[in-house]
Amino acid sequence: MTTDDRPGDRADDHTSDHTGDEVTPEAAAAPDHQADGLDLARSAARAAAATPGAPVRKRPTFRRRTFTKSSGARPDDRDPQMLDQAMGRLIASHGWELDLKVQGVFGRWAELVGSEIGDHCTPESFADGRLVVRTDSTAWATQLKLLTPTVVRRLNEELGDGTVTVIEVLGPHLPHWTKGRLSSRDGRGPRDTYG
Repeated sequence: MTTDDRPGDRADDHTSDHTGDEVTPEAAAAPDHQADGLDLARSAARAAAATPGAPVRKRPTFRRRTFTKSSGARPDDRDPQMLDQAMGRLIASHGWELDLKVQGVFGRWAELVGSEIGDHCTPESFADGRLVVRTDSTAWATQLKLLTPTVVRRLNEELGDGTVTVIEVLGPHLPHWTKGRLSSRDGRGPRDTYG
């Protein structure tokens, strides 16, 4: 048999008697490809094993650095702290000292000025050293105006010197008797003092 008559070498011969040792050019050109990538890993491992003497390069491992500061033996801001100290720092950093003191005075008004005055007078607002106080009647408004220096001194002892400079005393909320656009001048009014 000549080389042209061998089975498997002719183009029109579709059957082949290949053993496991023979590799055809078509099979060598298009190897079976596996989708999971295992064939690629095997070929890379064979290539690495085929070059003896080449140093094996390890992939560098990167460790994540953690920046933990340990507290140590000295006190630190991260140490547990008492609630009153933490609240004191919070109040001081926001500038709430005077507001909290004034609201404390409003809450303890009867205790600071006395129960008799506290029953008939209530503080309404505080701004720029001016305390506005509303009374039950005009008689108590007059009485509180006479007691203003004593009340200012007592409040400054509690809040700090010079905090309250003026007490503005307002009488009770009275009804308004003007109705409409027109009014009579020099009229006698409702003739009632409401108090």
